[in-house]
Amino acid sequence: MQQNPDHVARIQAEWRRERPDLDVGPQGVIGRLHRLGSLLTEELCVVYRRYGLSEGEFDVLAALRRAGEPYERAPGELAAHTMVTTGAMTKRVDRLERSGLVTRRRSAADGRARVVALTGAGLSLIDRAFTEHMRNEHRLLEALGPEEAAQLEGLLTAWLAKAEEPTRTAPHSPPAR
Repeated sequence: MQQNPDHVARIQAEWRRERPDLDVGPQGVIGRLHRLGSLLTEELCVVYRRYGLSEGEFDVLAALRRAGEPYERAPGELAAHTMVTTGAMTKRVDRLERSGLVTRRRSAADGRARVVALTGAGLSLIDRAFTEHMRNEHRLLEALGPEEAAQLEGLLTAWLAKAEEPTRTAPHSPPAR
């Protein structure tokens, strides 16, 4: 064990004492990823708040910006590019529209369909916010060297690919027999 155990190591030690019959080894990875994720999210949200945005609103503006000119997507496409439900997307778009950062209109390709598009103000805001966001991410990764960051990215990419496999059994589902 480490000389100065971190929060997760202390929890593992307590569980090993209380439940020696269980292998708590996975907590070393999962617990640290969870804590790191929470810490990183808070550090990222500091930048979003500087621009008057929530994390979700930043995500919507970024998805529209990544679409390229004319910086628009259908609501369902936006939901897919931000991994949120269409109901949650509607609330985000409503607020962004009230703020003058996006507009909604009928699609030129299909008059029945709607599209959400960045306004000039929205484009300007997301470009400034994204520039600062990337500076912030670089700052957050400075704790690791370039080789460590590349190694971690490779490991996380491989793990995420396996976790997102479509045939993967959900944790709450009974195992296949």
